[in-house]
Amino acid sequence: MGKRYFCDYCDRSFQDNLHNRKKHLNGVQHLRAKRLWYDLFRDAAAILQEEQTKKPCRKFLQTGQCDFGSNCRFSHMTEQELEKLSAQVQREQRAKELQQEGADVPPGTIEDWLEKRAKRLSAAQSNSALPEKPVPFQYPPGWPPVQDLPPSLQAPPAGGWPVPPKLQWG
Repeated sequence: MGKRYFCDYCDRSFQDNLHNRKKHLNGVQHLRAKRLWYDLFRDAAAILQEEQTKKPCRKFLQTGQCDFGSNCRFSHMTEQELEKLSAQVQREQRAKELQQEGADVPPGTIEDWLEKRAKRLSAAQSNSALPEKPVPFQYPPGWPPVQDLPPSLQAPPAGGWPVPPKLQWG
């Protein structure tokens, strides 16, 4: 039967020879699937620029559907979606500018973090009135008997591993 070529973009396979591969890689379905794949990773600024240059799709605005789908040459974004996208682009640009200036962009201040931590600790202490007992080690179900396991998978002894005297590392 010979080797088969699997195209990740199109999610299909075919007999691998020069003619079939060239025909597939230059085919409309493959080029469309490849473009859709790479469009998933475009940044918001590129998407916004492209969508602002397009006219709105009348069919999509009236019915909410378009026969051309992602191949339509008109925009399928509403005004609200365009505004959200432009706000996202502005946030990304501000964050990039702050990074270039060398300033860290913390998600909050240290005081906020300490306050949240104190609340979390007090809630944990009030919820646990009884001291928690450590859970004993248990092997996963379906494992072979303990004596048949290699040493690296056996539980450590109760007092820890013995350290020989005069042991030097390195």
